[in-house]
Amino acid sequence: MTSIKDLPRFDAPDYLGSAEARADYLALALEEGDAVEIRRALNTVARSLGMSAVAEKAGLGRESLYKALGESGNPEFATVLKLMKAMGLKLSALPIAGAEGEEG
Repeated sequence: MTSIKDLPRFDAPDYLGSAEARADYLALALEEGDAVEIRRALNTVARSLGMSAVAEKAGLGRESLYKALGESGNPEFATVLKLMKAMGLKLSALPIAGAEGEEG
């Protein structure tokens, strides 16, 4: 019987080798709308590209990036936009199904 310690290590960034894969991964997190999962997805995508390289392109310190995307991080929206651009991604808005014509 195979032991868990004998299995290859799984690290999601290893599977995000293309811009499309990174965009799809982050899009799923954004679609779910959970802020913690979005932060985790941003962290994973940043790691797939190299944290130092992403920090430099975003104009952030590496330590600041680790702090913002860490388990207790809560990045500001401006930081998220800088990171998205540095990672070659952009945000877009889509209507929520069934929400058209609804008023408050």
